[in-house]
Amino acid sequence: MYQRIWIASLLMISVGCSQRASYRVVQPSPKQQAVALATAAAAPADATAVAHLRGLLFPVPGVHGTRVSDTFNDVRDGGARRHNAIDIMAPKGTPVISADDGRVLRLTRNMNGGISLYATNIEEQFVYYYAHLDGYHASIYAGRSLLRGDTIGYVGTTGNAPKDAPHLHFQVMRMPADRKFWNGEPINPYPLLKAASPATTGR
Repeated sequence: MYQRIWIASLLMISVGCSQRASYRVVQPSPKQQAVALATAAAAPADATAVAHLRGLLFPVPGVHGTRVSDTFNDVRDGGARRHNAIDIMAPKGTPVISADDGRVLRLTRNMNGGISLYATNIEEQFVYYYAHLDGYHASIYAGRSLLRGDTIGYVGTTGNAPKDAPHLHFQVMRMPADRKFWNGEPINPYPLLKAASPATTGR
C-alpha cells in the first residue's frame, strides 16, 4: 500500500521533459525522494511485453543502442520527478522513424516536449512518445497508419530540451484501460533497444 501511495504521488508531481503540462511543483523532502525513486519502478515488462518490444526498430537511424545511456531512472527538477524515457542524442534534423507498426494517435506541441507525437502499435497495447522534434515529416497526420521505419519527424531541441543538445526523448508506456494514452504506465525501453540493430535510413 505504501508503495502504491508513493507511485501515485510521484506521478502527480511529474512535469518537464514529458508529455504532461506544467504546473506548480511541491518539492518532496530528500527522504521522500529516496523512497519514491526506490519504489516507483517501471511497469514490469512481462514475457508478452518483452517479446513484442524486442522487435522494436531503433527510432533514430544510424545510432546504435549500445551508444545510448540508460536515462530512464534519472531524476529531473531536483529530484521531483523521474525521466521515464531515454534520450537519444543525434544531430539536429536527423530523421526519427517509427519504432513499430501501428498508427499516429496525436500530434501535439507543448512547452515541455515541444513538437511531439504519440503513436501506438497495431493491437494498441503500447504507446510510443517521441518528443523535442524539430518538425514532422510532411506525410504525418493524426490517425495515419505507420510501418516500422516510416519517417515521422526530425531530431530537434523544441520544448525544454537544451538548445545545444539536440536529441529524441523516446518513451514507451502501456496503453491504460481508460485509453488516456498520455498517462500510461512507463516501461524502460533501454534494455529492449540497446541490442537492436540500427536502421540505416527512414522511409
